[in-house]
Amino acid sequence: MNSSSLQAPVAKRLEGKVALITGGASGIGETTARLFAKHGAKVVIADINSELGHSVASKIQSEFEQPVTYVNCDVSNETDVENAVNTAVSLHGKLDIMFNNAGIGSWDNEIASIVHERFRQVMDINVYGGFLGAKHASRVMIPEKKGCILFTASGASILAGTPYAYMASKCAVVGLTKNLAVELGKYGIRSNCISPALVPTPLTASGMGLNFEEIQALGSSMACLKEAKLDAGDIAEAALFLASDDSKFISGMNLLVDGAVCLPKM
Repeated sequence: MNSSSLQAPVAKRLEGKVALITGGASGIGETTARLFAKHGAKVVIADINSELGHSVASKIQSEFEQPVTYVNCDVSNETDVENAVNTAVSLHGKLDIMFNNAGIGSWDNEIASIVHERFRQVMDINVYGGFLGAKHASRVMIPEKKGCILFTASGASILAGTPYAYMASKCAVVGLTKNLAVELGKYGIRSNCISPALVPTPLTASGMGLNFEEIQALGSSMACLKEAKLDAGDIAEAALFLASDDSKFISGMNLLVDGAVCLPKM
């Protein structure tokens, strides 16, 4: 291999594509927005944190010289989600990638301690929010006969012993993903989800009362795969693969990014 080939620029895997990312102002969403822009996508960040959202969008746009826009969006509000999708189409003429990433955690491990309001809030954001994103994305993708709808699910979707509301919501996201793959496949639209293990993000840290290093250590202790530490960039790379044409015949998948999490030996 000669030196010129080593210095060749990396191909932009999302060149010309338009992506809308909910929960895009921090954590997995922010990291994915940055990676998508790096690979040539025009990105719309949807989030409830306007100050942070505008700041992140501006920084990513400056860094990669790609159009990155922020739109305020509460994913549990249909009008907000519809507006976010319409904004992407109004700005860029289309929507190729809808990444339903926004979500919240739940930390009640005992069923007797769970209150209705909190359970409903988790379901409204994690499930109904994703449903609305898929509904309005498919509305603009179906006429184009192409598109990619992604969700952030969780390793909780396959592993017992996690908080009730969170586990129920993420299992529902996996089911939604598979149903969409069946219905929308005839229009050339793919639907997939990503199920991470414990990822050190501001949301996880605040919910668990741990710092990033402690969260990484805990996640590593549960994984069979050793000598590697999970971070938000790993989830962004999985989203990049599923959003790109490299996965053109993959639909209905729940992609686990968990280092082969296993139960402790008895």
